[in-house]
Amino acid sequence: MTNLNQLPTDLPIPQDDGAAAHLVGMRLPAISLGATNAGQFNLGESKGRLVIYCYPMTGQPNVPLPEGWDQIPGARGCTPQSCSFRDHYQELRDLGADVVGLSVQSTEYQKEMAERLHLPFPVLSDVDYQLQQSLRLPTFVAAGMTLLKRITLIVNDGVIEAVHYPIFPSDSDPAWVMDYLKNNPA
Repeated sequence: MTNLNQLPTDLPIPQDDGAAAHLVGMRLPAISLGATNAGQFNLGESKGRLVIYCYPMTGQPNVPLPEGWDQIPGARGCTPQSCSFRDHYQELRDLGADVVGLSVQSTEYQKEMAERLHLPFPVLSDVDYQLQQSLRLPTFVAAGMTLLKRITLIVNDGVIEAVHYPIFPSDSDPAWVMDYLKNNPA
């Protein structure tokens, strides 16, 4: 059985393919996405600092990951990344940032993960690829699914001010975000 909380030591490291180079300075679109807190989240109405960590998909206990998942650079690690954001959530809030997770999985699928991992922030569903298409977020295909590559956006009053891409290992993402926020006060 796969331990979703632990990263294998031999994962391939993702390389920067330039697929995120266009994002800094872009405004978030005025779209509402389903959220695990039973509401809708309008990205275009975000005020202040917002951290959006995008990830491919979370595994579920006792359900095998897609064939070859660990060989796709950057695919493995969604659970450790979410847990790391959970564990550093208060520090991020103290630095003046809200946090949301985002994947193309349905809100129902995400709710199971958010509850199991005790996430204190909402996870958004871009199941119709509205945000992905609007911002041209990088994707890959696995097991017939088009999934987001792991990328984190730091947004200020609706405008992307910083991008962390590629991210490796996945649980190092909040440390990068906190370092950025400390060195770039709003």
